[in-house]
Amino acid sequence: MKFSTTPAGRSTVMLEVELPPERLQRSIDESVRHLGQRTRIPGFRPGKIPRPMLERALGVRRDDPSAPNPIHDDAKEHLFEASVLEALQQADLDVLSISQPEWLSFVEGQGARYRVTLPVRPEVRLGAYTDYPFGIQVEPVDDAKVDQVIEQLRDQQASLVPVEGRGAEKGDYAVVRFEGRRDGEPFEGGSADRFPLVIGAERMIPGFEDQVIGLEEGQSKTFHITFPDDYPDESLAGRDVEFDVTLLELRHKQLPELDDDLAGAVGEYADLAALRAEIRRRLEVNARDDARHAFADRIIEFAVANATVEIPDLLIDREVEVMHDELKARLADQGIGYEEYLRVTQKDEAGLLAEYREPAEHRVKTLLVLSEIADAEGIEVSDDAVEAEIERARTRYTENPKLVSYFDSPRGRQYIRSTLRRTRTVETLVDRWLAAHPEVGPVTHLEGEAGGRTGSVVPSDAGATTASREPETEESIT
Repeated sequence: MKFSTTPAGRSTVMLEVELPPERLQRSIDESVRHLGQRTRIPGFRPGKIPRPMLERALGVRRDDPSAPNPIHDDAKEHLFEASVLEALQQADLDVLSISQPEWLSFVEGQGARYRVTLPVRPEVRLGAYTDYPFGIQVEPVDDAKVDQVIEQLRDQQASLVPVEGRGAEKGDYAVVRFEGRRDGEPFEGGSADRFPLVIGAERMIPGFEDQVIGLEEGQSKTFHITFPDDYPDESLAGRDVEFDVTLLELRHKQLPELDDDLAGAVGEYADLAALRAEIRRRLEVNARDDARHAFADRIIEFAVANATVEIPDLLIDREVEVMHDELKARLADQGIGYEEYLRVTQKDEAGLLAEYREPAEHRVKTLLVLSEIADAEGIEVSDDAVEAEIERARTRYTENPKLVSYFDSPRGRQYIRSTLRRTRTVETLVDRWLAAHPEVGPVTHLEGEAGGRTGSVVPSDAGATTASREPETEESIT
């Protein structure tokens, strides 16, 4: 067997293989035996059918080389499978997939020749990925930021008190009874006996809440509203509907005083000054953590921009599929149907996938570049680290056994290893820069974090929102 390889652009190689007559004949003889075992001809045992009889039964026409020839087709399939793997091994090619060949010749007594274009793992040529023309920028924490958190705490500690001496205003909390009629008849979903409503929150159709403004408890009102043209229920879209509304209850939010009592209600703080000091401290920790993440993101973009790599279409196609699957998973989590999403966004699937190609190519390049930097830096991930991450997944995703099962599979373990390796690569570069710039001071992750954020600005018992970074879900490329 002879073969040659020629670069074909975008990380592909043209492989051309020439097979001698005797190898071609062996493959044809094997196909005759294989097909003879599956073919029934009266008077002959399976596998013992003479080739002329088999060709007659299969409809082979030797006088017409262009006519279908199941024997040659079977021989080509097995000959290609064996010879292409042999050629790849000898050529030391790391291919991503094997395409169908183009047969240039296939003649008994003369041999055969084919060529096939194969996508190979891209060669990444790293440019600068250190000595950045930028540094870590920590956003300062001022009194205004502390005041903003204090106001959030006051809002969380607020109470709802009855409104007296006035009608409903925007921001009030109301309970209403309403009945809607279309063409004089009630319609499904158009009525409620006690419906909670924050006036001005625009939970209802446009214009409904404005009609409640000015009403006092016990008062009623009848009004007309036109449903939006794009309303999901087509029987109501663009239709004029009459509503009767009665305001049953009306309350407004009363914020607590900005004093030491507020600090005691939030947590074990001696006074308001102690609460403000703790909030400032947490804001500063968060600011440094945010600065580290922003710096890490800039490092990645810097390295990717300076690297050179030709990405085969196959990897981009695969990443587009991953992004498509991610979208469907997000929609499912939100209870939104995929077809409904396409209809509302006025997109078709082909257009959606086309939009994904550019970001998919960037994602693939990023993964390839980070993997190459990890190689250059000699960064590895131990089996123990992978096992620890799987155990963490078992604890974290107790309600998603399918995801846990994926992480515990060989493919899932490789995903975890690749993800940890990329994370450690970036963290290594960040820590190296910080060591060279001690004037910046400590810029570490929040406690209990390994590459993400789990801290909150205010104590958890005060109902503060926590900020966290979920793991990525893209396919790993190592």
